[in-house]
Amino acid sequence: MDELADLTERLVSIPSHEDETAAGDAIEDWLRAETDATVERDDAGNVLAFAGATDDPDADSLALVGHHDVVPPAPGQTTGEGLDGEYAVERRDGRIYGRGTADMKGSVAAAMCAFRDATPPAGRELVFASFVGEEVGGEGARHAIDAGFAPDRALVAEGSTNYSKPGVTDVVVAHRGRRGSRLVARGEAAHASEPEAGENAIYRACDAIDGVRGLDTPETTVLGNDVSGSLAVTIVDGGETWNVIPERCEATVDERTVPGGRADLAGVADATPGVELVVDQDLPPMACGDAAFADAALDVARSVHEERGLDAPEHVTKPHATDAGWLAGAGTECLVCGASEPGEAHTDTESASVDVLDRCYEIYAGIAEREL
Repeated sequence: MDELADLTERLVSIPSHEDETAAGDAIEDWLRAETDATVERDDAGNVLAFAGATDDPDADSLALVGHHDVVPPAPGQTTGEGLDGEYAVERRDGRIYGRGTADMKGSVAAAMCAFRDATPPAGRELVFASFVGEEVGGEGARHAIDAGFAPDRALVAEGSTNYSKPGVTDVVVAHRGRRGSRLVARGEAAHASEPEAGENAIYRACDAIDGVRGLDTPETTVLGNDVSGSLAVTIVDGGETWNVIPERCEATVDERTVPGGRADLAGVADATPGVELVVDQDLPPMACGDAAFADAALDVARSVHEERGLDAPEHVTKPHATDAGWLAGAGTECLVCGASEPGEAHTDTESASVDVLDRCYEIYAGIAEREL
């Protein structure tokens, strides 16, 4: 536990909100020093390591996956002025505080230790991956996938703690995606004293917004767990001055998608004159289709909790997109399991429990050694 906490503090102290190079260097150096694995650093800065049955073309592969980029630190989360200097790290009351402890360098450290210590069954290639650019749309994961990264299964170490109940680290079998779109309405400018001489883009945008309000949000079920999407107009921007009929108006739509389903925003745009749908971001959802993998992972997690006298974890779903969505879209069966708790990531007081990090280490190592 002390080694894991020390490694977490070391990784957390390294700034990685603008440039992940130094954090990637630390992970790469540790893997080369602590393991006999084949360690690689790709052109994007991702750190990859391969152990076990690496020479067997028929081996099944299991990846422990994280990311070492973080969102910018808040005031007080650095040791220097502004964003200069190392990140401030403090251990107190059984928790480690600092930017990136929960999202997700603590779980990356747990995965590193599990990768080193686990003995995979014969015929399995064990993989470790820490990606860059997760916080900006999965850039590192997409680069790795495009270069051929395609494990059979992956355990993505994003947060799953305290989802079903307090004090447990659950196993996520599905999560929502996020599509950020704009309904762009175009009209024709005119003097506001003669509105009939133009075409009011705000009115067209309002018609499209009414269409959005009438849409059903998709729902699905993954391994017995319900997943529901959501849909909301969050920004309306149109018009330039008080006495001109506006020729352009945009309505921003935040949509949380579900595996296999999304709202028919294109239909709204097609049905509204002068309105075009522009998609700015489309982070994919994830659904695990391998029930045996999901059940085996839950068995391991329950055993780890039982040994500690804790309540049993459950299969759950997650509201946020992760790199598991990109991997699942490329054909990898994914689960999510990690130390971060709801409401902990990206906060001014971000932290992770040392006990939970140790729990995650045992879950990761146990799954790596389990016949699947």
